[in-house]
Amino acid sequence: MSKKVKIIGIVIVLIGVVGLGVFQYVMHGGERNLSTETTDFTLTSKAISDEFTADIDGSNKKYLEKAVAISGTITAVTATGITLDTTIICNLKTPDATIQKGKVVTVKGRVVGYDDLMGELRLDQCLLLNNN
Repeated sequence: MSKKVKIIGIVIVLIGVVGLGVFQYVMHGGERNLSTETTDFTLTSKAISDEFTADIDGSNKKYLEKAVAISGTITAVTATGITLDTTIICNLKTPDATIQKGKVVTVKGRVVGYDDLMGELRLDQCLLLNNN
């Protein structure tokens, strides 16, 4: 009987270790590093906004989860990000105190979705490629 109890105990511990490993991978292991990733598309804010307005489904297939570089004029600055030309919402990976409204910048980020009701494209993990 004690041999059976040891085997059951070992199996329970192994299941726990595997479960913890899967949890850690899902919660922390899958984040991309956009600073080292190559850019899939380079566009202006107007060009990508027009594409999404014309064909949301096709644009989602083309851009969703891709690294893009978008150039535009900063129209709003928040604690966590910026807005380009009132249509591109960029959540910055690290805040930058030198960001000012009216500047033309290029932002690299991951496309996470398009809000067709508001007409806004959302990017996360954004980095400023140039801050003129």
